Amino acid sequence: MPDHGTVPAPRKGQPDAKLPREEFERRYRLAFIDPAFDGQREAIDRLAAIAWEAYQEGRKAPRTHKAGPGFADPDYDLSDEWRAARDAIRAAEQRQRDPAAPDRLLLVCASPRSEHTCPGEMSKTWRLLEAAHEAATAAGATCDVLELNRTTSEYGRKIHPCKGCVSTAMPLCHWPCSCYPNHGLGQHHDWMNGIYPRWAEAHGVMIVTPVHWNSPTSPLKLMMDRLVCADGGNPDPTSTSGKDAGRAKAIELAGWVYPQHLAGRAFSVVVHGDAEGTRGVRHILADWLRGMGLVDAGAPSQVDRYVGYYEPYATSHQALDGDHALLEETRNAARALVERVRQLRAGQHEAGSNLEMPRQK
Repeated sequence: MPDHGTVPAPRKGQPDAKLPREEFERRYRLAFIDPAFDGQREAIDRLAAIAWEAYQEGRKAPRTHKAGPGFADPDYDLSDEWRAARDAIRAAEQRQRDPAAPDRLLLVCASPRSEHTCPGEMSKTWRLLEAAHEAATAAGATCDVLELNRTTSEYGRKIHPCKGCVSTAMPLCHWPCSCYPNHGLGQHHDWMNGIYPRWAEAHGVMIVTPVHWNSPTSPLKLMMDRLVCADGGNPDPTSTSGKDAGRAKAIELAGWVYPQHLAGRAFSVVVHGDAEGTRGVRHILADWLRGMGLVDAGAPSQVDRYVGYYEPYATSHQALDGDHALLEETRNAARALVERVRQLRAGQHEAGSNLEMPRQK
C-alpha cells in the first residue's frame, strides 16, 4: 500500500511525440490537398508557419482571462472556452432543477451510420429511437435527440479521446473537461463542450445503440470516456494550476470527495445486434450509468435483442419491419423512463440512495 503521507512524483519516461517542422507542416497542409486551394499556396505557407509557432509554444488555450472570484486561484489565466462550457453546464443544471420545467429526456442515437454518408441508408438504431421518441412525447416528455452519427456525417463534429487524466489523480480531471480544445496540437472542433450541457439539462437519458464487435460503437465509447469528468471531476482547474500532475496528486491524497455531477437522473438502454454481444453491451452501459449515480427505470427500461439473427445485412431493415415486439419494447423503455423521471422529481428515491459509499471510484 502506498504511504499517503507523501505525494509520489509523477512517473515519466514515455517517448516524446514532438514532430520536426517539416513533418508538422506536411500534416498541416493535408487539409488543403484539394486542387481548389492551389492558388493560395503562399497564404497556406504563412498559416503553416503560424500553426508551427503555436505548436512549438504549446498554445493550448490562446484566449484567456483571469479566473476571478470563486476560484482557488483568482489570478490564474483561465481558458475562455472552458469558462463558456462551465457556464453552459451551470445554466443547464438550473433549468434541470426548476420544478416547473417539463420532464426532459436526452435520447442518444449511438449508431455512426447515416444515409447521408458512406452507408447510404439510415440506421436501425434511428428507427428504434424514433419509436422511443414517439412514446416519450405521447407520455408528455420533452425530448432532446443527440445523434452521434453526426461525428461521421457532419463537418467539424469530433469527439476527441479521453487522455486518462483521472489515472494520474482524480482532481486533474476537470468538470467540464479541460484537455480540449488544444489549439497548439490542432485538437479543436471538440463536440463535448456542446454535449455536457445536454446531459446536465436532462432528467432522464435513453441510449439506443447497435453492437459493434461485442462492444459499444466508437462514437458512443468516446462520449462515455469523456464523461468520466462527470463522475468525480474537479470543477476548479485553477486548484491544480491547470494540468499540474503533482498538485493534483496532493489534492487527491489530502481527501477528495469524488462529486457525481450527473447523479440522480434516470436512464434506460436499448441494445440491438445481428449475431452476438447485445447482453454484454447492455450490461456495460447499465453498469457505467449506475456507476455515475444515474438510476435505472426498472426492468422494462433495459432491452437487448437481435434483429434478423444471422440473416443477411441487406434485409435487416425488413427484419425490423416485422419485429413489432422489439419496437413496442423500445416504446416501453421510453415510457418506463418517463415514469421513473416523474417519481424521482416527486422525491421518490431508491432505497439506499442516501447511503455513503465506503469505496469511492
